[in-house]
This record gives sequence, C-alpha cells and structure tokens, in this order.
Amino acid sequence: VQLQASGGGLVQAGGSLRLSCAASGNIFSIQNMAWYRQAPGKQRERLATITNSGSTHYADSVKGRFTISRDNVNSWVYLQMNSLLPEDTGVYYCNVDATRNRTYWGQGTQVTVSS
Repeated sequence: VQLQASGGGLVQAGGSLRLSCAASGNIFSIQNMAWYRQAPGKQRERLATITNSGSTHYADSVKGRFTISRDNVNSWVYLQMNSLLPEDTGVYYCNVDATRNRTYWGQGTQVTVSS
C-alpha cells in the first residue's frame, strides 16, 4: 500500500485545515486508517483512528476539534482540523494497518499554526 498525504500548510491559531491521504496499491488489505503527528522534539503521537466499519477514536489532545473520516470506495482518509492551536504544529502522517499485521506510512505533511 502506498500513501500520499496532502493539505498541510500555514494557518493562524483558531483556523482550520483539512488533510487528505490517498491510498493505492493493495487497498483491499486495508483495515484501520489513522493520522499521527510528530511535533518538533517529540515522539510521534496517534491523533485519530477510523476502522473499516467507521468507528473512530481520538486522542484527548484533539477530541472535539479534529474529525477523521474515510472514503472506502476511493481509499482516502481525511482529517478535518478546526480550532487549531500553536501546539498542533508538526508533521502529520497518515497510517494504514493492513492484513497480516502490516502497517504503512505516508510521507508526512507539515502543519504550522501561528499564534
């Protein structure tokens, strides 16, 4: 599975961004899809997960502000980010868990939130 993320950029605090990630290749093996963030000097953090059936889970840091969704027909996963804070700054990665315990990562897209 190959993942291509897009949609990052520079935004002021309080603003919104929508990240997109397109999956290609062996898309029929895809199970969970997720978004992670790596802030400067910090470990990569899982922000949101969505299962094949549409169940979602969010980290406390983004709950109520971010929304994950997926398009199973076209194998896209999205992250709608509202009420952005400067601490949301980082590189955002899409991630896919597939059958046979395989996991795949996108290349990352930079999000910078100015105060």
